[in-house]
Amino acid sequence: MPSPYDDELHLLCLFPQDAALKGLKIRHDASPDMVAAAERLHTKGLTTLPDGGYLTSLGREAADHAHQLNSLMHAPLAMTGS
Repeated sequence: MPSPYDDELHLLCLFPQDAALKGLKIRHDASPDMVAAAERLHTKGLTTLPDGGYLTSLGREAADHAHQLNSLMHAPLAMTGS
């Protein structure tokens, strides 16, 4: 069963890593889960607006970690000898 954190992590990964001045706008027709996730990110002080906006300093740090986690989770499995 998905967690609300899944949507927050997904949104954080949508922010580009290489462009601090690029933000997101969550459209009015977005899914209710995405709208709620954007509002939670704002409440936590990670974004400048409830519907996206730009990342704050804390948000940039969180997004960097989210991108790193996403890369690790999508990396090929390492084969280990048994």
